[in-house]
Amino acid sequence: MVSDRGRAEPVPWATTAPDTGLPGDRVVAAGSTARVLVAAAARALRGLDCTDLGHPGPPSRSTVAAEPVRRVAGPVALTAAQAAEVDGERVARWIVGQYPRQRYPAVVLGSPHAAAVHLAVALGVPWLPAGFEMTARWTHGAVDRPAAALDQGAAFAARVLAGNPDLHVRQVHCPASRGALAGTTLSLVARWRSLPVAYARFLADRLTRRSAVLLVGDGRGWPVSDSGPGHSFQLGSPASGLEPVDFHPDSPTLRQVLRAAGGAGAGWEPPPVSAARGPAEHGVEPGFARALGQWTRARGHELRQVGVPHPGALSAATADLYRRWLRRAGKTGDRLVVECGRLLDPWQVVRAGLVPYWCENATRRSVDDVEWWLAGSEPFNSVDVLPESPGLRSPALAGLPQWLAVAAFGRRRRALDRTAARGYPVGPVATRRATEVLRGQPYDLPTPPPLSVGEALAGLREAGAPLGLAVS
Repeated sequence: MVSDRGRAEPVPWATTAPDTGLPGDRVVAAGSTARVLVAAAARALRGLDCTDLGHPGPPSRSTVAAEPVRRVAGPVALTAAQAAEVDGERVARWIVGQYPRQRYPAVVLGSPHAAAVHLAVALGVPWLPAGFEMTARWTHGAVDRPAAALDQGAAFAARVLAGNPDLHVRQVHCPASRGALAGTTLSLVARWRSLPVAYARFLADRLTRRSAVLLVGDGRGWPVSDSGPGHSFQLGSPASGLEPVDFHPDSPTLRQVLRAAGGAGAGWEPPPVSAARGPAEHGVEPGFARALGQWTRARGHELRQVGVPHPGALSAATADLYRRWLRRAGKTGDRLVVECGRLLDPWQVVRAGLVPYWCENATRRSVDDVEWWLAGSEPFNSVDVLPESPGLRSPALAGLPQWLAVAAFGRRRRALDRTAARGYPVGPVATRRATEVLRGQPYDLPTPPPLSVGEALAGLREAGAPLGLAVS
């Protein structure tokens, strides 16, 4: 739920084209990462926190029976008939319409990553996603029937693509990260293959002269099956914390995942793989990057790109960058908040003078990354940890003891949020929980002056190079 306080006023450059099809907030999946990040970034640029953001994860991912999950997820998922009403340009207008109407010295675009949003907020600029997530109803679905999911998704994608030739639809069937939901709804990521007109107008109207444009791309790979023009299929996901081999029919891990999600595994027949390591679901489409490059060259702007080999690399480099930024402003930079998934609040981070580190999710891989980074960093006096409950059980998840080990890196304050931990890993927690926790941190005002793009890129390059972060 979003209150009127957080709503953006209509702006001319966001409404020049007639609105057709479904509203953007109906198309983009509620609680999806990109949707939450746009909302958080837009609020931070207004000096607002995320207290009005609910967006808990689906409350019944861990339910084994399909019907209770279907009753919860079905009403908010798109129907086959609504697929033809999806309008990618209207979604883009809805996204840019959330930002304050003012001039900006830069903009950050690309794959959904909270560290990219923290970077944008430190620069004082918007963050725009290179795609958006949708969920579609799968009335007679089952978690252990990926071939049937592919057939259903191909039909849905064909209807979407008929009116949106500039989109590529990547379908992801992953019981490990979606639980029982994978048998009741389809998960699809629509990625723009060119620069949306609404984005181009927003950049033209809002960027100052010779502004920098930063494109952040998720560089992870995964086996991909090409279903048809504009539609591809992915069995599993790097965000699951598992490896592609774990989704093989003979995998003991897969059997454990399917049992937890209510599947037997008898119908698990993976479709043929077209690319053994294609870009994963949140990669940036090459056409989008080319179109953005052409746009910036034609208008005298500078395009800079940041390639992210894995989420922890950007999280660590951005945390190091924040620490230096805070210290240059005379602050301590010795208080850390470890965010997870949708539990974040960029404005409260800046208001309290905190160093943010974002875990993509609650998998052991994500938590391992923050532990390794902390082990090699100058100690923090205070460490607050906000573990987001994934709403399911998985062999890839970090247990509460591992989260407690992260908090234990604090020299004086070691805090694991009890509300988030109480229902972990199945009890959902709303985004605003991060705001409630961070509001308890002492004020550290005034906020530092905005980072310059040059400082930000130099800091990312220095801190990220050992981790494989590519800044160009």
